[in-house]
Amino acid sequence: MSLTVEETKVRNKELIDEVLKVYPEKSAKRRAKHLSVHEEGKSDCDVKSNIKSLPGVMTIRGCAYAGSKGVVWGPIKDMIHISHGPVGCGQYSWASRRNYYIGTTGIDSFGTMQFTSDFQEKDIVFGGDKKLEKIMDEIEVLFPLNKGITVQSECPIGLIGDDIEAVSKKKSKEYGGKTIVPVRCEGFRGVSQSLGHHIANDAVRDWVFEKADPEKNKFEATPYDVAIIGDYNIGGDAWSSRILLEEMGLRVIAQWSGDGTIAELENTPKAKLNVLHCYRSMNYISRYMEEKYNIPWVEYNFFGPSKIEASLREIASHFDDKIKEGAERVIAKYKALTDAVIAKYKPRLEGKTVMLFVGGLRPRHVIGAYEDLGMNVVGTGYEFGHNDDYQRTTHYVKDGTLIYDDVTGYEFEKFVEKIQPDLVGSGIKEKYVFQKMGVPFRQMHSWDYSGPYHGYDGFAIFARDMDMAINSPVWALTKAPWKK
Repeated sequence: MSLTVEETKVRNKELIDEVLKVYPEKSAKRRAKHLSVHEEGKSDCDVKSNIKSLPGVMTIRGCAYAGSKGVVWGPIKDMIHISHGPVGCGQYSWASRRNYYIGTTGIDSFGTMQFTSDFQEKDIVFGGDKKLEKIMDEIEVLFPLNKGITVQSECPIGLIGDDIEAVSKKKSKEYGGKTIVPVRCEGFRGVSQSLGHHIANDAVRDWVFEKADPEKNKFEATPYDVAIIGDYNIGGDAWSSRILLEEMGLRVIAQWSGDGTIAELENTPKAKLNVLHCYRSMNYISRYMEEKYNIPWVEYNFFGPSKIEASLREIASHFDDKIKEGAERVIAKYKALTDAVIAKYKPRLEGKTVMLFVGGLRPRHVIGAYEDLGMNVVGTGYEFGHNDDYQRTTHYVKDGTLIYDDVTGYEFEKFVEKIQPDLVGSGIKEKYVFQKMGVPFRQMHSWDYSGPYHGYDGFAIFARDMDMAINSPVWALTKAPWKK
């Protein structure tokens, strides 16, 4: 029997109290600030976020290095990204995101290759500057078509004081002014990968924008130029978004950073509008371009037809009637497709409940797509969200929704056990825990190697994947621990 909103609020508040009882008093008091129940009508969210995780309490966060190398810089396909430090961090970040790109690997595209300075004990003792110089020289010989290099520093680099800025400046001069970007993204910085995003954004500002030569950039702008900011092309998402923008009459001059290039980064200051998908990872550079180049930016959401329609109209509102008419034309063009998808899958998914725990924008942005299919998100939270992420989430969630920040493994397992959602959407670290509990699961960081999920075509794939997860006959063959 379904609960009323008030009953749901009471249940969720009691559930929070229950999970907090296992902690020592001091830890429970701190963790209580990260757990809440959404109260409708409140414009603010009282969940604490972007705070250090408790030592000894399992967290699912990444580090600053992961935020820079794995998210922002890594997908830039025509640059070589050196993981400067021991091999482990580079190996982990190498295939952690499924970014699609165009090109020939090892010739003009390097996204699936791993470059590391492979620090050993002697490098810790004597420093790695000379080793870094040698690596760059080898790169220039072996991969002459690379358009630039970034140095993604790992923890030991900051601890021993390697001067990656001096090496980068020296080698850039030797290579005729090639873009070489030192990124101080040591993993120990900050409380999560979020600071790595910010550091990477600042590196673009300081080492790409500020060093650009306007005389060399012959890019010809048009009145309808836009840049896609904060889309990492997971499963081809940036392409599916680009299709809609171009169909409505806009010209996409850059993708940041999925399938992106250094030339696109350099061209972005000539855009008329930056359309921002992942607010958390790239609001910094968007705000900088607004202040420095007077380029407005707008956050958009291309998950599900309701949000796509609203976003297309919002983007079009920044242009003339030609683009506004183009937006309406695109919405009308795909209506039959989305109506067919909803007609097929809504009867199979209506009323199903979902709990989310993801990074970036997904804990709020995908809610509309689930609701378009008649599903209900009953719990959501961010791995590394900030206060403004939770404020934005209040516009998406319903009264009584359980909200959790940097949720621990224990807390998440208990929440799922008590609420018993029909689907959990989270990351690879949580996937097998919940599948063993007999709960349908979708990996919502890289779409479980499916996708795209953005755009109208992506919505059809999204609906199919949610249906496959929830209605698979495999769940009849296993039972959750509380059902045994």
